[in-house]
Amino acid sequence: MQTPSFPAASPTPSSFPDSSDAVRALLFAGQGSQRRGMGADLFDAFPDHCALADDVLGYSIRELCLGDDDRLRLTRYAQPALFTVHALTYLAQRAERGEPDLVAGHSLGELNALMVAGVLDFATGLRLVAERGRLMGEADGGSMAAVVGAGLAEVERVLADSGRDDVEVANDNSATQVVISGAPAGVSEVSRLLSGGNPALRCVPLPVSAAFHSRDMASAAQRFADVLAEAQLAPPKLPVIANVTAAPYPPAEPVAALLGRQIRSRVRWRETMDRLLDVGVDEVWEIGRGRTLTGFWREADAARRQPAGGGRPSPRTTAAPVGHATVQPSQPVVSATPPADSVAAHPAPAGRRAGTALGSARFREVYRTRHAYVAGSMYQGIASTNMVIQMARAGLFGFFGTGGLSLARIREALDDIGRRLPSGAGYGMNLLHDMTDSVLERATVELYLERGVRYVEAAAFTRVTAPLVLFRARGAHLDGAGRPAAVNQVLAKVSRPEVARQFLAPPPPELLARLLAEGALTGEEAAVAARLPVASDLCVESDSGGHTDGGVVLALIPTLLRLRESLSASAGGEPVRVGAAGGIGTPEAVAACFLLGADFVLTGSVNQCSPQAGTSDAVKDLLAGLDVQDVTYAPAGDLFEIGSRVQVVRRGTMFAARANQLYELYRRHHRLEDIDSRTLATLERTCFRRPLAEVWEQTGRYYRDTGRPEIARDAERDAKRRMALVFKWYFAESSRAALDGAKDNAANFQIHCGPAMGAFNRLVEGTALESWRRRDVDAVADLLMTGAAEVLAAARVR
Repeated sequence: MQTPSFPAASPTPSSFPDSSDAVRALLFAGQGSQRRGMGADLFDAFPDHCALADDVLGYSIRELCLGDDDRLRLTRYAQPALFTVHALTYLAQRAERGEPDLVAGHSLGELNALMVAGVLDFATGLRLVAERGRLMGEADGGSMAAVVGAGLAEVERVLADSGRDDVEVANDNSATQVVISGAPAGVSEVSRLLSGGNPALRCVPLPVSAAFHSRDMASAAQRFADVLAEAQLAPPKLPVIANVTAAPYPPAEPVAALLGRQIRSRVRWRETMDRLLDVGVDEVWEIGRGRTLTGFWREADAARRQPAGGGRPSPRTTAAPVGHATVQPSQPVVSATPPADSVAAHPAPAGRRAGTALGSARFREVYRTRHAYVAGSMYQGIASTNMVIQMARAGLFGFFGTGGLSLARIREALDDIGRRLPSGAGYGMNLLHDMTDSVLERATVELYLERGVRYVEAAAFTRVTAPLVLFRARGAHLDGAGRPAAVNQVLAKVSRPEVARQFLAPPPPELLARLLAEGALTGEEAAVAARLPVASDLCVESDSGGHTDGGVVLALIPTLLRLRESLSASAGGEPVRVGAAGGIGTPEAVAACFLLGADFVLTGSVNQCSPQAGTSDAVKDLLAGLDVQDVTYAPAGDLFEIGSRVQVVRRGTMFAARANQLYELYRRHHRLEDIDSRTLATLERTCFRRPLAEVWEQTGRYYRDTGRPEIARDAERDAKRRMALVFKWYFAESSRAALDGAKDNAANFQIHCGPAMGAFNRLVEGTALESWRRRDVDAVADLLMTGAAEVLAAARVR
């Protein structure tokens, strides 16, 4: 078969470009960005390359990337799959973006960089990568951990003090992230020493079976060097920065010499970023895992521009603004599996990376997150365990959405999180107030306390309740200085000053007295809690998806900040932090919230359209096509009788119109029998798709089966109540249809969503994130926060 051509760079000297011109670097990520479905939009466009890959590998590259098996978890398959997809991505983008001035790749990505520089062709590169993956995959018994919040000097000092000679630095990624590698016992001990000496530092074990880029790879490196010796490798036609030296491959030295040492040697990525800055790189183009490598470059750039002793950085041309195609992720982002031989799942956290200095440093410390940013809960587990785990593994924070779930389902979610996250990982659980079911609220809190949950997002509360006070007060104590301190954090979503006032004050004395009398609190806990505000954090919820009062963020945040200041003397402990939610779908919106004085931001709608969201693909397809005007208001099913509203999707579904019709019928009539027969027949055909008598039978059975038969009995005697319960059945069914992706009932999909979704869709239009399948929640968070930092930096320059 004819070998497909792979256009290499134009023949130019392997020296750095003239730094007086704009200089652009192309960066390739390494292993870890693989996920099922990657390359789906590339294989049909490059059939010859796919056929060649099949011949070289002996199996179908398309089936490997798009199939249902788990081979992508194995190094021997992941590496050739990534090399192929990254190569095809470069081909697809090259016509529009042109050639880079220089290239670099992180670990495996260096093979792609050498291909772009003309050192090897596609077939040769694939053969080498297949052998590399096989050799590295055969090694086992080692361990790796990402050290987040420390630099190379600190890690090397602890390594020297530990006396361990079986652990070494594998990746020096940035000034605030290092990866260590070696024997499992040694990695565990060094991680403990590092974490114990610095509360702001975290060591996160990586799910790998070998110690990559360490002495454990010596045998694999030697065998790979033998393979390289037989390969036809040309001198680079443009500068390629080598991982081993953080310098360009010398034109006169064989490429194989350096490349052969790479598997066993440290990845000197921090120095590589410094090298890019030294030669005047002002834009990076990344292919691979989201914006991780871009983030490392920006961190180095920000540190370089920060004058000694602080002050304003000197102005300098920076990378393209957020939303520009040159800095958007060009590959699907990793799902639940952190990188193995490449970048850790969470890039550098400290305030030196773009976006991490925004908001409250204390919020980041308390919530164990590198951004003052939270992925908020979404009901029925739409904010899923996968979402919470993805955020935690990325050094970020998210709340699981418990609204509408039984206690058994909540328990299952906690079991899942406990199995998949290490002890101490940061995550939270939603506590949605239900004025009709105080028993479930109390049981949920007791489950949280039993399982050691330390963070709760309190939503839909119009008053402080005993279960909420119990959660906040349990474990309350005086610290070493005699100040009141809480173990449990309550982030309360509020949209009204009168509700915020309750959360800013200590718990009502009568609730504390009741809990003390019950034996739910000790005397010390009750006494200390009486000096603490109910909430550790307030989240000002403006017009948002789901339940909304239609508030305006420009009015609400300043108002509640002033309220906090006026009440600060009424409670002890730490000052309550105030954040913002609602309408946050662009970097500009995030920046505006921080300019208004927010300590943190919380997103919702944009996370619903992600691979981790616990809703159907049909819903995600619909959400990804929304514009800012494609949402409207409808009655809330849980608060139907009082006319509370939710914001929902309008485009592509009839839910809002039909739900509003049901509320108007309820408001005008006292019983179902008063509604004219023609309207009833229409409702049965369009909304309920069954006779109303059958709906009532199912409703009564539901309340009896869930231990609340009195609700059905009362409704039998109260015709108005019975009508409300029948109509509320539609709201529950429309949610189920959306969650399940019931296409035969798509007209009735109930999808809670705000205009932020449309704003985000416009932001990422024409980029890789235009597809929701590439919108991992941590990538969305990084895009919004690093973009907000750029917006604010540009504003300061102006």
